[in-house]
Amino acid sequence: MTTGTSMNTTTNTSTSTPMNITIFDTTLRDGEQSPGASMDLHEKLEVARMLATLGVDVIEAGFPVISPGDFDAVRQIAESVRGTSVCALARCKLQDVQAAWDAIKNAEKPRLHVFLATSEIHRKFKLRMTTQEILQHTEGYIRMAAKLCGERGDVEFSAEDASRTEPEFLCEVIETAIRAGARTVNIPDTVGYAVPTQYAGLIRYLMTNVPNIHDAIVSVHCHNDLGVAVANSLAAIEVGARQVECTLNGIGERAGNCALEELVMMLNVRRDYYNVATRICTEKLVPASTLLAGITGLEVPRNKAIVGRNAFAHEAGIHQDGVLKNPTTYEIMRPEQVGFQQTDLVLGKHSGRAALLRKAEKLGYELNEAQQNRLFEVFKTLADRKKEVYDADIHSLIQRSVLQEKAANHWELVRYSCESGSNIKPNVMLELRRGDTVSTTSEVREGDGPIDGIFNAICQMCKCEMTCRDYRVHSVTVGHDAQGEVNVTVEHNGSEFRGRGVSTDCVEASILAFLDAVNRILAGTPTSSAHVLPRS
Repeated sequence: MTTGTSMNTTTNTSTSTPMNITIFDTTLRDGEQSPGASMDLHEKLEVARMLATLGVDVIEAGFPVISPGDFDAVRQIAESVRGTSVCALARCKLQDVQAAWDAIKNAEKPRLHVFLATSEIHRKFKLRMTTQEILQHTEGYIRMAAKLCGERGDVEFSAEDASRTEPEFLCEVIETAIRAGARTVNIPDTVGYAVPTQYAGLIRYLMTNVPNIHDAIVSVHCHNDLGVAVANSLAAIEVGARQVECTLNGIGERAGNCALEELVMMLNVRRDYYNVATRICTEKLVPASTLLAGITGLEVPRNKAIVGRNAFAHEAGIHQDGVLKNPTTYEIMRPEQVGFQQTDLVLGKHSGRAALLRKAEKLGYELNEAQQNRLFEVFKTLADRKKEVYDADIHSLIQRSVLQEKAANHWELVRYSCESGSNIKPNVMLELRRGDTVSTTSEVREGDGPIDGIFNAICQMCKCEMTCRDYRVHSVTVGHDAQGEVNVTVEHNGSEFRGRGVSTDCVEASILAFLDAVNRILAGTPTSSAHVLPRS
């Protein structure tokens, strides 16, 4: 791949073969650093498999040295995911580099990602290192990483806070890293400080002034603190960057990262301008976005570009008239290109199995026979409650009832009843099942209203002491019979656990959400971790 060819900043009308942009996904590393976005092992594996199906070139699976759990997650992803490079992050420290290699050494295409801060503010206040020490560390640890990788893997170097580093010194660092064996050099805008023209100027400066720059791929990693992460990444592509580090839904530290779906579709829709391409299967973007949102609890805003529910919605009469006559009047891309349908396919209780499975397939899901049977079962239950079943309902059913793996001893709701009213204590009856054979019934008369009553009943029945810290409910779809989604955060022994429940009955959805939190407590998968992860 040639990295030295710069692109004009005027409209590119070239008909030559597009150059490839490497998509480096860091959802499982930088993305997981979003407050509340921590994932357990099963969830990380599920996201990694989706990323491979999506077609990303590199999956940054985590930071192995930070904890045994992170190490094991990276190792299992490296050993099970094929068709893409699996990457692990390491500081310029012996223990970090060795742990990262041990975690990814069995990957099909392993990559060691070594980083070191270079800006004056980081050198002075965080690292307390001189420029000469930075150069020595860069050379020594890149050589170590390259030796470990050998012919099987490759090494990437990131100059943390590069956008605030003196350009002349940054050139020295990048030249040193490439000479020591780095085949990708990343220029992060770690705190989202750069603006597009300035950032493009920095990349252009490096392309011109680093003697061996053509021996490596130039990569960018932009944060969204000022809302220009995608714009900065695109500006860098125009002047020669050939790898972009990004995340699904743009999640990440603080205001997040460059959003993968926005970057990819910009390059796809405006190929006439950029004349570059990616390997991404764009029809999988919405399923990937939905999967991640369901796992992390970080909801996608309705007006989010590309994957938001309103991205292809038209309400104004003028817009509707135009779209009906010719969709291109108000749509610059087709909803099918990203995994949406132009309009919801309405399903109901009279719909058959074939129509349901065809809808699931069109939404981007590949289900085995057991999952298909389970989907049809829960769909029929839902269809009895709702006159119309929308795409969002199907997404929700698949994410919550089909794809979610359940432990053998998890708590399930069998049935419930609740009597409540003004100035009277709620009367709650719950029947729960744990495992295949254990069931129990309880009646609780305490609490302030039905939600408080069922919360107290669950605490008693599950013998789980917890405090509710956050309770949110919203509609999954539209209409008076829409499904309600409840998201809760509870505290147990000093750690926070998240729970989610969906039902046309909001009280039932609340029960499911609290039971989901209890099951996470039993599994030991808190929402937030105690350790502090690094930036890049």
